[in-house]
Amino acid sequence: MTGQVLDTPLTRLTGVRHPIVQTGMGWVAGPRLVSAVANAGGLGVLASATMTLGELEAAIAEVKGRTGAPFGVNLRADAADAGERAALLIREGVRVASFALAPTRELIARLKDAGVVVIPSVGARRHAEKVAAWGADAVLVQGGEGGGHTGPVATTLLLPQVVDAVDIPVIAAGGFFDGRGLAAALAYGAAGVAMGTRFLLTAECAVPDEVKRVYLGAAETVVTRRVDGMPHRVLRSDLVDALERSGRLAGAVRALRSAAAFRRVSGRSWRALLADGRAMRRGGELSWAQVLMAANTPMMLRAAMVDGRPDLGVMASGQVVALLSDLPGCAELIEDVVARAAEVLAAQPSHLAR
Repeated sequence: MTGQVLDTPLTRLTGVRHPIVQTGMGWVAGPRLVSAVANAGGLGVLASATMTLGELEAAIAEVKGRTGAPFGVNLRADAADAGERAALLIREGVRVASFALAPTRELIARLKDAGVVVIPSVGARRHAEKVAAWGADAVLVQGGEGGGHTGPVATTLLLPQVVDAVDIPVIAAGGFFDGRGLAAALAYGAAGVAMGTRFLLTAECAVPDEVKRVYLGAAETVVTRRVDGMPHRVLRSDLVDALERSGRLAGAVRALRSAAAFRRVSGRSWRALLADGRAMRRGGELSWAQVLMAANTPMMLRAAMVDGRPDLGVMASGQVVALLSDLPGCAELIEDVVARAAEVLAAQPSHLAR
């Protein structure tokens, strides 16, 4: 355990030792990874969007059996059973609820009243201002360098905009992997950093070894809309190149098959999936064609991240993948990041050392 301590509004808000968040990556952020991050002093976040309610309950119990440290669960605010999942977090005493899409004002209030810390993820200043006005405790801001769904604005431009616009703790994401990045984020005024790809490439991550080797050998990511109709940063591969060349009809047929497959894997009914689709349309103003394409995401990620078939699936990745060449344990990684950040900050003028 590192002796270095970087006390920030994020550590005080969530009760973790270090201002480092492991993002809730679908099919990746399971109990083993989350508990390893929590035990190392970071904020581990379970990815629940690809779990049934029962699976989420079991996953929370497993994390609690592995660690007594605070952790979080990432929820889909537009899911038909979002209220039931929020109730589960409250009942189980989960410390943090994070959201990829903005939760409603009512859901934020319900969680906060029960003592759950609410941290939505945003990709624009106006979205940060909205959730802050609704009572969010903190906000995670991801710049365009980040993996998965992403936006066009670089972290170095988006982060200071949000820091200046809201008076709640801001967590920086997109392009972070080491202590220099953490120090830079703190200098910008952030309360900590969130990392996805860096934690994917750790010893405790359950992603198959053959897939990790693909990541370690990768030199390039690409942003494509062919996965689910929205900008999605993934590793460049033959499959992604083929998706880019495919027509709309082929994409729609593939998406319908993916929806059927996801229904089988998740145990959800077509009625529940349609309810989710209606919620997605209301929340994100998506067309039904885009909602159908969104069914691609969980199954195409599962093919690689669970089944170990990178040739049949897509691999979400931040641009930092080109700089990563090892598979450290979570404790080693967090210790190194914090120690290096402390060194960098100590060498700067006193107003930057936090």
